[in-house]
Amino acid sequence: QVQLVESGGGLVQAGGSLRLSCAASGRTFSSRAMGWFRQAPGKEREIVAAINWSGGKTYYTDSVKGRFTISRDNTKNTVYLQMNSLKPEDTAVYYCAASLSFHSESVYFRGDEYAYWGQGTQLTVSS
Repeated sequence: QVQLVESGGGLVQAGGSLRLSCAASGRTFSSRAMGWFRQAPGKEREIVAAINWSGGKTYYTDSVKGRFTISRDNTKNTVYLQMNSLKPEDTAVYYCAASLSFHSESVYFRGDEYAYWGQGTQLTVSS
C-alpha cells in the first residue's frame, strides 16, 4: 500500500515557477515508477511527466518539455515536479501517482498503469 500527498500548488503569474512535491508512505515507494498527471476543467486527465523507480529514465508530454522537470528522492520518499515558464494553459489540478508495477526500468503513460493516487493540488496560472 502506498499513500500519496501532494503539496506546493497555488496561484502564480505566467512566466513564474513552482515546485510540486508528492510525499509517499509505504515500503514499496522506492521501487515504483511515479507519474504526475493533470486535469483541467472540462478536459480529460493527461500525463505530464513520469519517472522510473531509480530516476534514471523520465518522460514528458510535449507541451511541458523544456519547462518541467520530474525528479525523485527515494531517501525521502518524495517525487517532485519543478515547473518553470508557467503558462495559463498549465492551470489544472495536478495529481501524483505510483505505478502498479515495481522493480521495472519502465516509465508509464496511462492512468490504468498506476495503482495509487494522491488527492491532487491546484495550480492556477494567471495571465
